[in-house]
Amino acid sequence: MKPSGLVYQQQCCSAARAGFFALALLASFGVGTSYGQNEPLLVPDAVDYEKLLPILPDAPQGWTADKPEGSTEDVGGFRLTNVHRDYRKSEGDNVPTAAISILDSVANPDYVSATTAAWNNNSETSEGYSKSVTIDGNPGFEAFEKESKHATLWVMIANRYFLQIE
Repeated sequence: MKPSGLVYQQQCCSAARAGFFALALLASFGVGTSYGQNEPLLVPDAVDYEKLLPILPDAPQGWTADKPEGSTEDVGGFRLTNVHRDYRKSEGDNVPTAAISILDSVANPDYVSATTAAWNNNSETSEGYSKSVTIDGNPGFEAFEKESKHATLWVMIANRYFLQIE
């Protein structure tokens, strides 16, 4: 995917992105598997954000990168980790940009299964397309909006990490 066609993530809130995060919100509030009263719920711990920050790459030649950001938060009894970094080809309003985010969702397997199941829908319209992809055996989802030239790729790694590239 060429970064030259991407639009700065804050300029466009796509329907695909909104749907992805709405699904994530629903899944994180307990839509999914229920556990019996005496059944223990063993929740693995999310990795600390400081361990994921070094995974975010430096800017490619000719690009600049913002300082990577991250957080690990306690959300309803489980920890959630997210890291993010923005990239720009040059200064200005209409320059190529990209963003990379990683979400550690190990503490919520229902979120993982609900989101990856939603990725099985493919569509193409005059406005763009969305489709399932597989990258090195990892399930993913790609979306592209023609008018804004905004593309997003989501990949699930190790049934735990959501990688998002815009």
